[in-house]
Amino acid sequence: MASRIATAIHEHRLLPGTKLGEDRLASIFNTSRARVREVLARMAREQMVELFPQRGAFVAKPSIDQALDVFEARRLIEPGVVQRLVKHVDNTKIRRLQAHLKAERDARKNADKRATVRLSGEFHVLLAELAGNSALLRSMRELSTLTCLTISLYESAVNTCCLVDEHEAVVNAIIAGNSEQAEQLMLKHLDHIQGSLRLEADADGTDLEEILGDI
Repeated sequence: MASRIATAIHEHRLLPGTKLGEDRLASIFNTSRARVREVLARMAREQMVELFPQRGAFVAKPSIDQALDVFEARRLIEPGVVQRLVKHVDNTKIRRLQAHLKAERDARKNADKRATVRLSGEFHVLLAELAGNSALLRSMRELSTLTCLTISLYESAVNTCCLVDEHEAVVNAIIAGNSEQAEQLMLKHLDHIQGSLRLEADADGTDLEEILGDI
């Protein structure tokens, strides 16, 4: 259940603020409401879901401040991820990275937007997995989900999916053993993602003070 809900979030099929009714989920997954509550509580701890007394569970809606915190955390964590991966990379890990890049290219070629969005986020989680640090991996899974929700809320007209060319550049630097270049490319990549979002105002762009102040 949790994995299917998470996949739907990562593919932008379940949008921020979507109500996750216990009865409907119990019916969909052919399970009990108690089991649904258990799963939703765990997803709330992972910040994918928000729980409200008397209202129920909803897909999380990160605020602008939370979104900025996410990108700050990613800038601190992900250079360390690629640095560690450069030190521990081997042929098996290189093949997994290259296979993932191929999957990203294929998704774009086939105009599969859902797969493109999901694979873009999974790339960063894969780096953490291959780096071999379980604490970094847990952090990246949570940050990747929060980034996905942030993109859903604050995306602009510009394409906010990760560009596969930028992923390839990071992978090439890792394969070459160039830790400093890989770190700088990752930071530039994160700047590109954040720069394509509307994080200066509320998601709906409505300034109530400006609209109502002179009435």
